[in-house]
Amino acid sequence: MFKRMTVGLAAALVLAGCSASPQQQRVNAQYSLPLVAQQTQSMSPVSSRRPTSQVVHNFKLAQVSPVVIREALLDEHERWIGTPYTLGGTSRHGVDCSSLMQHVFTEAFSLNLPRTTEEQVQEGDWVSRSDLKAGDLVFFQPPGPYRHVGVYVGDGYFLHASSSQGVKLSRLDNVYWGRYYWQARRPMERTQLAQRVTLAREG
Repeated sequence: MFKRMTVGLAAALVLAGCSASPQQQRVNAQYSLPLVAQQTQSMSPVSSRRPTSQVVHNFKLAQVSPVVIREALLDEHERWIGTPYTLGGTSRHGVDCSSLMQHVFTEAFSLNLPRTTEEQVQEGDWVSRSDLKAGDLVFFQPPGPYRHVGVYVGDGYFLHASSSQGVKLSRLDNVYWGRYYWQARRPMERTQLAQRVTLAREG
């Protein structure tokens, strides 16, 4: 019986040595990423010492900075700059504003937008002009029957297909665009949009 008690006590000490104190557990929980925690909770004690590639991948995605959104949009600007504006156009031979947004979001973020400005203005959540972030769609109501759309890049600039100058970056506070600014929409939460840049580049 003494031997059994000794074995039991030794086992208890071993188990206690593998776990953190209640205070340390609270600290760990405070700074743990939920995405990683969800993955590791399903592991056995042995396998949790060796994170799977999926856990590492998710951890990296959780750390993606929204700065990559701006970089991806500037890359799209380089691809499309100078493409002439063509109403109804959908290619680098000629493109209109809403088709450009379709291409940009598909190529940079693997995110499919509707074809027309009227449909795109229904996407995501409304955003105030003072809270604009890279990746937000910006809409204008210039004179004439058509509305205009571009995507905010940051530092007061947006990427769009200008009817007079083709695909370019323009200032949002330009007299013309400032006068006809209408509203902005955020098609997707920025962290998710940034993660999509990474996934699109890996794919």
